Amino acid sequence: MTLRQAPGADIAAPRAPHATHRAGPNLEKWGWIYMRISGVLLIILIFGHLFVNLMVGEGIHGVDFAFVAGKYATPFWQWWDVLMLWLALIHGANGMRTLVNDYVSGPRLRSVLIWALGLSAALLIVLGTLVVFTFDPCLGFTAESGDVLQQLCADR
Repeated sequence: MTLRQAPGADIAAPRAPHATHRAGPNLEKWGWIYMRISGVLLIILIFGHLFVNLMVGEGIHGVDFAFVAGKYATPFWQWWDVLMLWLALIHGANGMRTLVNDYVSGPRLRSVLIWALGLSAALLIVLGTLVVFTFDPCLGFTAESGDVLQQLCADR
């Protein structure tokens, strides 16, 4: 069985140089590199997150508001979760951008979807970062709260 080409249609050899070459940075290459590096970092961050939340201390039964307040009282865990949030959202948006580029044929719809992906990822990154860094466990503090909250909020 042979494949037939339309008359006048030339297919370039696989290793032939591209007919058009744009000047500037190769964003697709850097996106590809980002996906590999962020994927490895996300595996480390996510398994660290799961280990601390589910295996250390009382396990799943110890995860409550006081536990989260205790974690977010230290800059280490704030930055850990923000890094995980940023990497995951950018990684996911870049993956969705690749799918849109592969499967959406209309240039206008493709542009709209890519802009929607970028804006929604940026909005979620901003909101998530604000939540982590402005988290105040003492906002609804009562005397019946857990020991961790009493220690955190006693000085205020």
